[in-house]
Amino acid sequence: MNQLLFERSAGIIGPNTFARLHTSQLLHSFQPTPHFRFDGREKGTAVLNNHDGPVAPDAASSSISAHQAGVTALALERFDGRILVSGGLDSYIKLWDLEQCANPSQPHTYTPVASTPRSDESHKFGITHLSFYPFDSGAFLSTSYDQTLKLWATERAGLSASFSFGYKVYTHAMSPIASHLLVACGTQHPAVRLTDLRSGANVQKLAGHAGAVLATSWSPRHEHVLATGSVDGTVKIWDIRRAGGPIGMLDQEDSLGLYYNGLLDPATGQARMRASAKAHAAPVNGLTWTHDGAYIVSAGHDRRIRVWDAATGRNTLASFGPTIRNAQLGAVTMFTSPVGLRPPGKELLFWPNEAEILVLDLHDGHTVTRLRATAPAMANARGAGRSVRNRVASLVWRGAGGGGGGSGAAMGGSNMAGAVFSAHLDGQIRAWTPRLEGEGEDEDDEDLLDGAAVERARKRKALDDVFRGLMGRKITFT
Repeated sequence: MNQLLFERSAGIIGPNTFARLHTSQLLHSFQPTPHFRFDGREKGTAVLNNHDGPVAPDAASSSISAHQAGVTALALERFDGRILVSGGLDSYIKLWDLEQCANPSQPHTYTPVASTPRSDESHKFGITHLSFYPFDSGAFLSTSYDQTLKLWATERAGLSASFSFGYKVYTHAMSPIASHLLVACGTQHPAVRLTDLRSGANVQKLAGHAGAVLATSWSPRHEHVLATGSVDGTVKIWDIRRAGGPIGMLDQEDSLGLYYNGLLDPATGQARMRASAKAHAAPVNGLTWTHDGAYIVSAGHDRRIRVWDAATGRNTLASFGPTIRNAQLGAVTMFTSPVGLRPPGKELLFWPNEAEILVLDLHDGHTVTRLRATAPAMANARGAGRSVRNRVASLVWRGAGGGGGGSGAAMGGSNMAGAVFSAHLDGQIRAWTPRLEGEGEDEDDEDLLDGAAVERARKRKALDDVFRGLMGRKITFT
């Protein structure tokens, strides 16, 4: 860090380069932050993982959880990075103010500032996905196994609108740049549903998949381009202005792209697709774009993560190795490092790998960091059967402007230098923050001084014992 400061003050590197180099170091230094805890103020009886009976009263009283039945979804507003929304298997949605903690270096237990009321208008079953309205933090969306999409007012956690689909809803997405207010919903039905928030109607169905749709993601560059993934192993690219079906399909066997594989018609500029093209050999339950829209990232139950050139559909053949785990029945949440934090072509991928979080190099696939909880959390009564493995169900990024789009080469909200929050099926929300230079050094110095004093006292005592032994021994001369 001192070298970077010297080069910056000497004018050797510019401010943007300095910021990017520093944030790259921060991205490589994420660590668990166990002194941040989330207490949903729920009461229940804790049980052992093997269901043999309740745990000791002291252990039960010390256990707190955000959602006792398990946390399944998170969303963070990207403007101030202040309001975190969580949803659980208990069908509740809770709102947390991340600026409750004034000093991030001190332990803090967050409590919800609002919660959706239990009523006929609320969700009846577990929450599957949450997202904030992309242009205003005053509203957020939720989907549930109760076959509905709901729009909520953030300030009062009150319901604004509800849409029923007649099928379980696994995921939804809104374009971060579009002027339209269409929500793409993936359900048990093979057709993608587009719901218009202005009119309140299901305005369009995108038919083409052969099974349930588990993943949807809008392009951050083109407002009418949508990518969807299904249990049939396919990833289809749609232009919602066209009614003739998808405009492209991602093919795991295509490492050349449209310009070189002979599938692009030079006369019309239209791409032909292989009918048997598949992105994965198993259901696709994860999709995301890099923030500049240059690449698409897909994940499937075949334990593969693939990176695609968004312009040509080319499989970049990035290999992430055999460590990837993906057994979630619904949509999996992953994201790439925001634009500006890393040099172009050096993006990182944050991946929920069962009970851990992997930070991976997006282009060569090597593991940069493994994030694991410092200690296994105790399973709670209503979620014990699902939380033995402490699976990570959702991830959100807190950057300079919160989560979501890039905010330049800067990290962190107003009270911390960047963070990742993860939802776990054991009922916990965990925080992961970068290690700052100088953080904890005073404590380390004190520990070193204490250790040195103890060592000196031990040596002094040993010498005293030797001296007393020699002085107290009778010596006989013969």
